[in-house]
Amino acid sequence: MMSLHEVEEQLNFWGWPHHPWEVTLGNTHLAFNPKTMIMTWITMILVALFCVAATRKMSLNRPKGAQNILEILWEFIRGLVNENMDPRKGAAFLSIVVTYFIFILFSNLIGLVPTLTSPTADYNTTLGLALCTFALIYIYGIRYKGFGYFKHYLQPFVFFLPINIIEDLAKPITLTFRLYGNIYAGEVLIAVLLGMLGGWIHVFGGFIASVVWLAFSIFVGCIQAFIFTMLSIAYVGQAVADHH
Repeated sequence: MMSLHEVEEQLNFWGWPHHPWEVTLGNTHLAFNPKTMIMTWITMILVALFCVAATRKMSLNRPKGAQNILEILWEFIRGLVNENMDPRKGAAFLSIVVTYFIFILFSNLIGLVPTLTSPTADYNTTLGLALCTFALIYIYGIRYKGFGYFKHYLQPFVFFLPINIIEDLAKPITLTFRLYGNIYAGEVLIAVLLGMLGGWIHVFGGFIASVVWLAFSIFVGCIQAFIFTMLSIAYVGQAVADHH
């Protein structure tokens, strides 16, 4: 049986660099994971192509293909937004969470393609998404309540201030590691299966093990995209609600 490191080496079909890309800006030193960066750009291109295909030659009478899929997603997520906040407040927010769902879904599922990996299997990607949600909570809270939004930290009593602060800080942390943990665990399991299969690791970049785990991975990828989007909607919905 091969170790996880040996399996990753064998699957490195594209020759991903083993060391991060490093950039120094003044006194700030930055390091980037090249595999995550490249896969994120590939995912963004795929999302853009899907949206272009869905909105090109749109038809009100006979929608078909990608347009049908996008309309189903849009209506489904609009229903979630309208259930959690005033539709007038949620109108501008709707396009953001639809983009969230599509990008996260594509990111989760692209790792099922042999030799590729999911951007969301890197906690840096999921942390970035979680921080976007964290920022949106305050942007929409202040937009609709002004600086009176921060009064909720003192509710129901003043001594609840530390608890309420910890609760808010926990939101991006839980969003980050819930998505990252589930997607990364799926990719590790595929690598473990390949290590157990031995010689099959060279067959189509590990395609056999991917098929074994394919159905469950698709389910997990869809569910995690939904959960992240749903929690983002719920958190912003709480921020703009008349009674926090």
